[in-house]
Amino acid sequence: MTWADLWLLAAPPLFGGVIGYFTNDIAIKMLFRPYRAIYVGNQRLPFTPGLIPSNQERLAKRISDTIMGSLLTPEELQNLARRLLQTERTQAAIKWLLELALDQVKSRAQARTAQIAGSILQDLFGKSLPRLIRVWARRDDFLEPQLNQLFDQVLLDFKFSPEQGDQIATWVLTGVFPPDKVRQLVIDFLTDRNIQVIDTIFRERTSGTYWVVANLFGVRNALARLRAFCLDEREVSNARIAELITALQIGKRLRDWLQQVSLQNLPVATVRQIRRNLRESVQSYIQTLGPEFLRGLGNSVNWEMLATQLINRLQHSEVINQSLDPVSEELALILERYLERDLESLIAQIIPILNIEQVIIDRVRGTSPRELEMAIQGIVRSELQAIVNLGGILGFVIGIFQAVFFYIQRGG
Repeated sequence: MTWADLWLLAAPPLFGGVIGYFTNDIAIKMLFRPYRAIYVGNQRLPFTPGLIPSNQERLAKRISDTIMGSLLTPEELQNLARRLLQTERTQAAIKWLLELALDQVKSRAQARTAQIAGSILQDLFGKSLPRLIRVWARRDDFLEPQLNQLFDQVLLDFKFSPEQGDQIATWVLTGVFPPDKVRQLVIDFLTDRNIQVIDTIFRERTSGTYWVVANLFGVRNALARLRAFCLDEREVSNARIAELITALQIGKRLRDWLQQVSLQNLPVATVRQIRRNLRESVQSYIQTLGPEFLRGLGNSVNWEMLATQLINRLQHSEVINQSLDPVSEELALILERYLERDLESLIAQIIPILNIEQVIIDRVRGTSPRELEMAIQGIVRSELQAIVNLGGILGFVIGIFQAVFFYIQRGG
């Protein structure tokens, strides 16, 4: 076999492989390059810019339609939202937000926080609540259920305990009616006229043995001597009155009477009238003086100092720290129930707001051809190289067939 025969057999596979390899490589590069159009005079050269840069607008729209039509469908977004908003994740996020809020309260901005909270409290008690009460008070049934419930559950069943009865009885006998006060009442009551009236009635209205005593002795002299004794012997009379109070067990009798006092012992009609009068009195007071009372309270209280104390209490409250877990769990369960009910409609409202299609279009359109080429090659570099290699292999194989054909034809 001569050198001509060898060249005839080797040349077609060699050139076919080189042509196939570089042709595919050029074709792939022409997808992206040149990045800009090339002009000769006023004429734009064909295939400039590359296929993808020249159709980048349409490519962006097709990518957006593909993603939104098959990848980010409403059903897939709902599934994604369910996975992202699982109870455990939601609870952890809510707890993190609560802890962040507490940390913010504990930070150096505490004075500012206290000032804001104080202003809110002052506005609430000084302006908002008085206006609300003024509006609510116009209703005929204003506070009627609440006051009736208070009366039925508290006042109707209220009774003094033995300790309370003893304290009230002691207060009455020592503070309201001490012996000196009782002595003064006796003196004020036993005037000459009252003594004359008592003596006359005693003489006229008694009978039998009492009539004899009343008409022979009368009670005028005894009452007059009692008054004189109380006037002249102040200390002695006070001591005697105190002895009488102790001997007659006035304190014990008063305490026992107080323990028996109850609205349930009164007639039903009387109890209903008392409840009605109480309700009307409270309603009238709140309607007339309630707004002014709250406004005065709002102006008299140092709300900033109160807010500072509340914030300091929150900072050191173990209850707040211990309640973060149950509170975040309850909020997460509430959010989960809400999502189970309204997730579909919520996603339908969110998709137009997010405008994901336009975001994708703007992102693809805003990407330069060079960055787009690098991104695509970064994803399918091995696949593109395989296409180039395949072109070389196919060219080489076709060259072999062509060489064999030429050799057989020449030999024949």
